[in-house]
Amino acid sequence: MRRPWLPSAVVPGAVVLVLLALGAGVALAVGSALGLSFHPAAVPVERPVAAPAPAGPAAVVGKVEAPDDPVIQAAARTVPVKPGGPTLQVSVTPTPGGFRLTGHTLQAATPADAATALYAIADRVRSAEPLTTVVPPRLGLRLTDLGSVGITPDPAAFAAGTDYSLATSPLRDAIRPGPPYLDPAAVSRLSGQFRQLVDHDLAQGYNGVVVSGFLEYLTFGDAVYPAGDQHRDRARAMVAVLGPVWRYAHDKGMKVFFAADMVTETPPLKAYLDRSGQSVEDPGFWRIYQAGLAEFFRALPYADGLMIRIGEGGDVYKTPGQDISSSIGVTTPKAVRTMLTALLDTAGRAGKDIIFRSWTVGVGAVGDLHTNPASYDEVLGGLHDPHLIVSTKYTAGDFYSHLPLNETLLRGDQRRIVEFQARREFEGFGSLPNDLGAVEQQALQRFLAANPHIEGVWNWTQDGGPLRAGPMSLHLRAGFWQLADLNTYVTARLAADPSGNPGQYTADWVRQTFSTDPATVRALTQVFALSREAITKGLYIGPYADQTVKALGLSPPPMMWIFEWDIVTGDSAALDSIYAVSAGHLDEAIAEGDQAIAAVGRMRALVDSTPAGSWRDPVLRQRFVATLDYETSLFDTLGAYRTMVLRHAQWLSTGQAYDEWKAAEGRYQALRADHVRRYAGNVDLPAYNFTAADLGSARADRDPVMAWLARGLLAALVVGLVAGHRTTVVRALWTGATQPWRLAPEPVTRTDRVLVIAIPAVAVVLSRAIFTWFASPAHLVLTLGSWLLYALVLRSLVRRVDAFALWAALGGAALLRTVILLLGLVARGPGKLWFEFWTDPGVRLYYLTVAFAAFLWVFVACGAAMRGRQPAGRVLIAVGVPAAVFGGLVSLIGLEQALTWWNDQLAVLPWGLSRILGLTVYLGIPEWLPVAVAGFGLALILAGGLTTWTGRRRAATLGA
Repeated sequence: MRRPWLPSAVVPGAVVLVLLALGAGVALAVGSALGLSFHPAAVPVERPVAAPAPAGPAAVVGKVEAPDDPVIQAAARTVPVKPGGPTLQVSVTPTPGGFRLTGHTLQAATPADAATALYAIADRVRSAEPLTTVVPPRLGLRLTDLGSVGITPDPAAFAAGTDYSLATSPLRDAIRPGPPYLDPAAVSRLSGQFRQLVDHDLAQGYNGVVVSGFLEYLTFGDAVYPAGDQHRDRARAMVAVLGPVWRYAHDKGMKVFFAADMVTETPPLKAYLDRSGQSVEDPGFWRIYQAGLAEFFRALPYADGLMIRIGEGGDVYKTPGQDISSSIGVTTPKAVRTMLTALLDTAGRAGKDIIFRSWTVGVGAVGDLHTNPASYDEVLGGLHDPHLIVSTKYTAGDFYSHLPLNETLLRGDQRRIVEFQARREFEGFGSLPNDLGAVEQQALQRFLAANPHIEGVWNWTQDGGPLRAGPMSLHLRAGFWQLADLNTYVTARLAADPSGNPGQYTADWVRQTFSTDPATVRALTQVFALSREAITKGLYIGPYADQTVKALGLSPPPMMWIFEWDIVTGDSAALDSIYAVSAGHLDEAIAEGDQAIAAVGRMRALVDSTPAGSWRDPVLRQRFVATLDYETSLFDTLGAYRTMVLRHAQWLSTGQAYDEWKAAEGRYQALRADHVRRYAGNVDLPAYNFTAADLGSARADRDPVMAWLARGLLAALVVGLVAGHRTTVVRALWTGATQPWRLAPEPVTRTDRVLVIAIPAVAVVLSRAIFTWFASPAHLVLTLGSWLLYALVLRSLVRRVDAFALWAALGGAALLRTVILLLGLVARGPGKLWFEFWTDPGVRLYYLTVAFAAFLWVFVACGAAMRGRQPAGRVLIAVGVPAAVFGGLVSLIGLEQALTWWNDQLAVLPWGLSRILGLTVYLGIPEWLPVAVAGFGLALILAGGLTTWTGRRRAATLGA
């Protein structure tokens, strides 16, 4: 006699315990992956103040007498002269510290030192400051980026504001696919812009520039490109045409560094590396790059070194018209050390430097190199080379406010430079007043006090973020670029003298840029002193931003509600987590929005108090007023939005604040519509992107209705169970859900056969639609399609027998799983379920344990109902088919695209993730995952087929 698949007592209980244990394991793994935790961060306290009056009598120079050196003479020509003033005498003679200025006598150790002093003197004359403030620079290496060189001010390209490409190569508009490979007119424009940039940077106190590009200039001899390959001809053209362009900076006394991501490749170079079969941890992998670096320094002998970034890469950085790509491929400590050792050997032989950027974005074993002192020591500890410079952002993260200073800059015995960003990409792309002098001074003073190896700064005047998603403010050339130029100027002054008054540096810049009228200067310095309060409260939710947060194994930025740049997010992961962190200070978090608006109002009143005639250019005053009006509109809208999302989360958490949520929502919708109406398409003051916010808001609006639908469906199921407990269908479904091994053939009607399928099917479809707010076709196709395929395949495998018991088992188990889902939805809809998932470890553990166990119970129940018909094999096949089909479908669509569709419809994770690095990259999800799922499904089908076949053979043998 055949034994039932599951004996009646002990085994079922053991199976349930095993399923619950598996569910608990999954729940614990998910909880560990989410890992939301937070603790107070050591955020620098900013106390910017307006500067006092100038420190002494204004400097006056009648003329400059200096040695006939081109570098010195170029600097001397920038000094404003006043007939009748004293003569400035310049000489080059051995001088400790670089130079010494006594009265109007300047002694300098080298022509470069003389030029540095002359640029500083010219600055003080323009600022009406005394010459006593001119001192030898504290930091010897003061780098800038390329600014807006090569970028076309194209209003049509900027107007949409949705181009989040990070490709900002200065060669974008100059490259041509064929000979002569570079457009002569574009190169001419680029050359003029570069000269303007160099002259401006020198005048502000910088002595080095970083030019993007490396692989473009390499032929690799005969190793990579065959004879006649266009890559060779293009590289030679780049050296011949662009080499003299960049040399201008060298001839003016600046250091010139080039920059590249690693690993950077062309298709032929990638093929060459693939043929080698070596990994990035093998020294042999880097030999071709060593050969290229040696060629690079021979072709461009004035280059002072190469800057390397390993922390970002991918197609989002690919420049149109070029086949050069990059990838995040150097992701282990061994790989980093192998790469640096190889490249430093080549650079050292040429007397050049390698600047290694420690910036990483959480990918790989070195993902926290940028902020974790232990990782820094593991990767770079003991790596000593006089030609190695490590460049690090001053914040413990990206260029946000509300972040601690970067502790990795307090350690390490390598040469170090500190990175700053003038046009803050996350704080309006330079469209808002944002004086960073006070916080940058704190950073430099702390780093210098702790680390004697700090020797320079690298200031980004234009770089950072997607160029065309923000305003068309192009450094020195378009838009209200002066706002970011303030930070460029102040950073240079701080690099020269970190002990000075940053408020005075701001006042000096105001005199040079906006006005020499004392009252106007005083008013504008007060405006800039207020600017940080407006930014740090208007763009951040303080109680959250002032915490160090961990989630999903990553460190989310302090501005998660705007992720990233101008994308106001609407996802549950970010907003629910922000509420959970801020819940104890909710009123404070909301009040900060009003405080920011009040600060902007005071700034606007100060600018209004300045007469237009007191400005150097009244147009600049008009732009400043327009900027403050824009800031008011933006902060009004964001203030209403922060109130709306925090009150909605409060309602999800406690059931309270419903009226406050809806009132804030009405205000937000009106203000957002007005903001978009006024600023959409404005290339100088672009509207923020509220697409994701509106997606999230629309789903939040449905939460109350979804909760009632879930209650209704759950009530209908319970009432139907109670009222129909004597009917064949209800008894069968109950048995299928609780004791499927007890299902036995019995007389049933056609109606019974329909209802045993229809009732669970309707419940499954409606519950999953409620779970998705009736807004996610992608989720429904995946889940409902999987249920349908599983059921059809299972039925086809037992087609010669009465399937009523099978449908009862499947339907009963599906109803059990549906009831568990509905219990999570009845309180306050899907929003509440996701809120608990993100923020409550206990509820998440319980729910996932039970829900996953019930999911597995579906397969157990079906197997039990089939009794002796090789159930294990048939269930494996039925499970394998949906996995193979949907795994294959997702692999054809592309995992990133499929996840983007799913997330855009559910608003679970930040909408911006897929527009930046991508969900798969940011979360570390391998692109091959759907292929693996499809393969796993095929393996289950094969295993199920073998199991079924061997079962039949065994049954046939026993029967014989």
